[in-house]
Amino acid sequence: MERRKDMLKDFKEFAMRGNVVDMGVGIVIGAAFGAIVTSFVADVIMPPIGLLLGNVDFSGLFTVLKEGKVPGPYETLAAAKDAGAVTLNYGVFFNTIMSFLIVAFSVFLVIRNVNRLKKKEEAPAPATKECPFCLSVISVKAVRCAHCTSELKV
Repeated sequence: MERRKDMLKDFKEFAMRGNVVDMGVGIVIGAAFGAIVTSFVADVIMPPIGLLLGNVDFSGLFTVLKEGKVPGPYETLAAAKDAGAVTLNYGVFFNTIMSFLIVAFSVFLVIRNVNRLKKKEEAPAPATKECPFCLSVISVKAVRCAHCTSELKV
């Protein structure tokens, strides 16, 4: 019984660590973002592309590999599925590729900006500067140039 309590205590410590909670939040937000991107591709991006290509709905593009119990031709993908036909759904696949590209590009932009912020934070302040009179390299803290003895504005 004592061993079970220790295991529950260890699990509670593990689950309450910051990185585990952060990962859980990231997964939930990622799932919500995926739903947004799926809707964006299906409802915003693909209709204009389909319209430009002759009023094509990409999610409805398919090829029948094997007819079902009810012989084709099938008007829609749903009708083919209802008839038990085996279909190659290249339109749905195309929409999925578009969703992936948008998600990948979004993640790229986020990581790129985070890396830029990290570089700005990590950039050390310069230790030297040039004397405006003789152009010699001197310490940033200098109030007088060691080479030409000019007084420097601080």
